[in-house]
Amino acid sequence: MSRQLLLEIIPAPNPSLDNMVAGSNLPAIDAARGLCAGRALYVWGAAGSGKTHLLRGLAAAAGSQWIDSGSDPDEIAELATGAPDTSFPRLVAIDDIHEMSESQLGGVFALYNRWREQAAMESAFAVAVSGHRAPRMMELREDLRTRLGWDLVFRLEPLSDSDKQAALADYARRKGLPLTAELIAWMLTHYARDIRQLFALVDALDRYSLSKHRAVTVPLLRAMLADREFLQS
Repeated sequence: MSRQLLLEIIPAPNPSLDNMVAGSNLPAIDAARGLCAGRALYVWGAAGSGKTHLLRGLAAAAGSQWIDSGSDPDEIAELATGAPDTSFPRLVAIDDIHEMSESQLGGVFALYNRWREQAAMESAFAVAVSGHRAPRMMELREDLRTRLGWDLVFRLEPLSDSDKQAALADYARRKGLPLTAELIAWMLTHYARDIRQLFALVDALDRYSLSKHRAVTVPLLRAMLADREFLQS
């Protein structure tokens, strides 16, 4: 069975701030937890550093609006210029701004202006944006690039292997599931690099171990990944 098929069969839990492993990114996660109406947050970093995870975690709250390169430019513009009412989001999350079109970016520019105008009002809302570079290095129109640095800015670093190993060991320990260093190394080498997918694998292994009444070992993990009936149940 291919690795991609396994990842589809054992789906990762939805991104949240609670299941985001901090590593060296704790200050950014704490800032996201405390983000309130009238404030803005810009996070940047390489692919795999957790930018989308963090924004998805923020946007999971009720009353949030998600915007990315697949969003309708007219809807972004309408959000930025429409009359304020009770249905206006309390948070707007804008993911991978560097992938957006000029028409989409025009709406984001207007949205930033609205955010600043309403920051001290009862209708204030928060903005959280992600990109692949620091604000001053973004290849965007100057007035928008400047706005990205108006408030909180954090660089996100990808988790190191030691971060992932520690997170997996801690996650399994809290479930009462002992994982050896050999088993964790096998997961990182042969299964996935995404920590949420690894957590989902631990959950599945816990269930499989209980169903088979066997200790958790690399051979048991391999048996589980070959057991299509269990994986598809």
